[in-house]
Amino acid sequence: MHGNRTGVANLPLHGGKAPHWLFERMTRLAREISIAIVSEFGPREMLCRLSDPFWFQALGCVLGFDWHSSGVTTTVCGALKEGLRGIEGELGLFVAGGKGKASRQTPAQIELNAERISRDPAPLIYASRMSAKVDSCAVQDGYQLYHHTFFFTSDGSWAVVQQGMNDNTRYARRYHWLGERVTDFVCDPHSAICSQVFGKALNMVDAESENARSIVARVAAEERPEKIVSELHRVRTLDLPSRHLITAGDISPQRLEKIFVETYERKPQSFEELISLRGVGPQTVRSLALISELVYGVAPSYEDPARYSFAHGGKDGIPYPVDRSSYDRSTEILARAVLQAKLGNQEELLALKRLHRAFLSGQL
Repeated sequence: MHGNRTGVANLPLHGGKAPHWLFERMTRLAREISIAIVSEFGPREMLCRLSDPFWFQALGCVLGFDWHSSGVTTTVCGALKEGLRGIEGELGLFVAGGKGKASRQTPAQIELNAERISRDPAPLIYASRMSAKVDSCAVQDGYQLYHHTFFFTSDGSWAVVQQGMNDNTRYARRYHWLGERVTDFVCDPHSAICSQVFGKALNMVDAESENARSIVARVAAEERPEKIVSELHRVRTLDLPSRHLITAGDISPQRLEKIFVETYERKPQSFEELISLRGVGPQTVRSLALISELVYGVAPSYEDPARYSFAHGGKDGIPYPVDRSSYDRSTEILARAVLQAKLGNQEELLALKRLHRAFLSGQL
């Protein structure tokens, strides 16, 4: 999961909500931008763009929200979900989930929308659940997931944007997924992970953790629960190397014994199957990873998986306050251009494309 650093920006946690006057405008503009992209390139292109952390951040700036905070993730996803309400079927683009309690409604919302388009919801629900499971259990980087938005199209393509918080540092981390790039849910599955670099993390989905994943799955399936518990008691008496993020002190062998009974009886054949089991959480994976390294000598990766940091422009008057009249005019221009294109008049949409090309070429 190694990538090139392209810039640095810290993402502080922001509480509260976007002002009502701004969120209404964000919703309208997000709708028109989505319609323009889907009309021109198709709904799968929208998924590709959402999975790109720089494009997502730029979208937040265009919509006028904070460039540097956790708020851009929850608010942009919320604006997209609200903006597409009622036109999902027409666009072939659907949004499920959200922040906090809304994230737990994701499976039901996927099922409801899949039913409308006569598509089996099971693979989509599995993708939603596994992306959340990976970023909460298999990647243990100090961030607790609190936001999960699942985007999908009529043909079953999908993308995920989810976010975790670190209460100690008061910073956030965003995780991007694109379904068409996921060949293995537990081996380098992300499009990007964006945040302040944490340092050391238990990264069971790094390619370097392949041997550890195999050992962990084998231990869970083949070792008798009482043997695993006894190994954990032994591990707790060892002095772990200082480089470890994980400590044995926060592991309770007695509490985990019930889970180990379940994994022994179910006998998962792979690490993906193991973490897909209900009840298998961060402490289970942490315990098995310790046993893998300290008993069997097979170490997982402790490389922080964050690949991108970024910065752009917004709401709090940085670099300038939102100009409401200009904001509304931009939305109206885009909406009119899309409407005229639908009626067969491409002139305004072509003008916007020429403006875009001029910007890219440095003429503006």
